[in-house]
Amino acid sequence: MASDSPPFDRIGPPSGVALLNEAARADNHGKRIAILIVAYNAVTTLTNVLKRISPEVRDNVEEITIFDDASEDSTFELAVGLKALGRIPKLEILKHRENLGYGGNQKAGYRYFIDKGFDIVVLLHGDGQYAPENLSHMYAPIVRGEADAIFGSRMMKAYGGPLKGGMPLYKYVGNRILSTFENRALDMNLTEFHSGYRAYNLHALGKIDFSRMTNDFHFDTEIIIKLHHQGSIIREVPIPTYYGDEICRVNGMKYARDVYRAVRRYRKVIAGARSFPEFQEYFVHYPIKQSRYSSHYYARQMVGNQKEVLDVGCGEGFFAAELVKNSNRVTGVDSLPPSRAGSALAQYYSANLDHGLEDVIKTVQGKRFERILLLDVLEHLQNPARILADCQSLLLTDGQIIVSVPNIANFSVRLLLLAGRFDYTDRGILDRTHLRFFTRKTARALLQDAGYRIVEEKLTVVPIELVLGLTPDAWLCRVLNRCLYVVTRLLPGLFGYQIMMRAMLRTN
Repeated sequence: MASDSPPFDRIGPPSGVALLNEAARADNHGKRIAILIVAYNAVTTLTNVLKRISPEVRDNVEEITIFDDASEDSTFELAVGLKALGRIPKLEILKHRENLGYGGNQKAGYRYFIDKGFDIVVLLHGDGQYAPENLSHMYAPIVRGEADAIFGSRMMKAYGGPLKGGMPLYKYVGNRILSTFENRALDMNLTEFHSGYRAYNLHALGKIDFSRMTNDFHFDTEIIIKLHHQGSIIREVPIPTYYGDEICRVNGMKYARDVYRAVRRYRKVIAGARSFPEFQEYFVHYPIKQSRYSSHYYARQMVGNQKEVLDVGCGEGFFAAELVKNSNRVTGVDSLPPSRAGSALAQYYSANLDHGLEDVIKTVQGKRFERILLLDVLEHLQNPARILADCQSLLLTDGQIIVSVPNIANFSVRLLLLAGRFDYTDRGILDRTHLRFFTRKTARALLQDAGYRIVEEKLTVVPIELVLGLTPDAWLCRVLNRCLYVVTRLLPGLFGYQIMMRAMLRTN
């Protein structure tokens, strides 16, 4: 440790074994480590936070940076003075001209260290609520390559637990309720979601789109969701609980609502029910519907096993991967570049479907298929009859074409019309990319006029799991799905969501 550094002063909450084997645990092993101190009106606490950083940690981190979020007190001036008078060469201070909020301040800090090429960052609060004595505990597992993110947990019992550390009972209960909800909704197993003491592998953070994430306090929840979604390894370490006389700036009820809302919005995005800005990179426009009586449920049955399949409008091959599980061989056609074609596709041809399939017909050189899929395709085309005509040249004589189109006569659209509305949406029957609309009668006529004989017709149920943002195996979804199946069988034209047709070439 440099001789002109300020003395180490453990004046905060007792840290127990925090400094045992500190030299080995604090070793950076060649990693560039930074400490990000987020501060707002921290003039009374900042000095002690810096003093409580152990000499071993000071020697092994490359930079300690205070991000002052436009404090109204003298936090920035104090920090500048500490750097000058305390002669801390690794200390940097930045002040935002405008308050960015808790999440916004973090985002600025992470971008700063990512741009500078650092490997690891530890988030520390300037109010002293989290013990700086435990910094090496936070980053050591990432240095060893054991995790991409480390969260300090006050719920673990190594330091006596949260209540012994002074956490108010109502905050403890709220923390446990929210964490239980988040674990179940996200299929995780964390003891605490709401600690602000964290360390991150910056290469993992570099894969996250921060641009549309919140600037509010539930940023901590959104970042957990994104790390978990991208498969990052998350671990927890115990930390002591400390509540002093610092001002709490979190509105507990608003925070709980924001956390619940963030999780629910994420669930809807990954279910394909709706796109929200903060999670929009995870939105799949046409997700695989796993529930019974959906278009993909019926399509699997109609395709069967061990077939040569041409999937027109295959996207990235998500449904093709499902068909391959039944020993089918799938060739895909879509407008996407070949680089985005999924590995489940045996062959892939890029084509503008509005121009038909002439180029594909030439390329396959007379090959014909047992099944041709046109799932959620025809409604997007200016001239759907053209592609149906081209499919005749690609279908075996006894082959079958499987088509799905949305039912514009569904009760949901009828109710909107009664209310004088016809609002386009991100997905569904009124998807804003739809150019054509079909009823059972017009869908049948389209296939028959194109030279096909319809051998089977199914009306799918409303995808309730997408509407509610729940998993298909949730008990509520199963019950509602079965009820919808019954009413759809009774009144298919009114309750049917999609029209599924299996057809063959007409021979007469």
